[in-house]
Amino acid sequence: MIKRMKKTSDGIAILDSITGNDPEVLAMIEEEAENLQIARNIYELRTKAGLSQVELARRVGTTQSVISRLEDADYEGYSVPVLRRIAAALGKRIEVNWVPLRGKRAAA
Repeated sequence: MIKRMKKTSDGIAILDSITGNDPEVLAMIEEEAENLQIARNIYELRTKAGLSQVELARRVGTTQSVISRLEDADYEGYSVPVLRRIAAALGKRIEVNWVPLRGKRAAA
């Protein structure tokens, strides 16, 4: 008799089954998740404000292509000064939270 595994839709469980506990792969996944979150936040704040990329770019003092890049989950060049300018242009401020890495212990 063949034993069937229970299917899951939990993304973390699926990634864990694929990657195992490889620290390099886990670090890469966390970095990509961070990039996605930043890109999504910029997009959501801009659209909630009813702004196009061109309008936000004008307020920030940059170009539409820069805003487009910042809203791309594959972008890795975020800088705090640019994020602050975007936040100010949207009437917001940024906060930084330090959280433990998944599966890692804090250094003593």
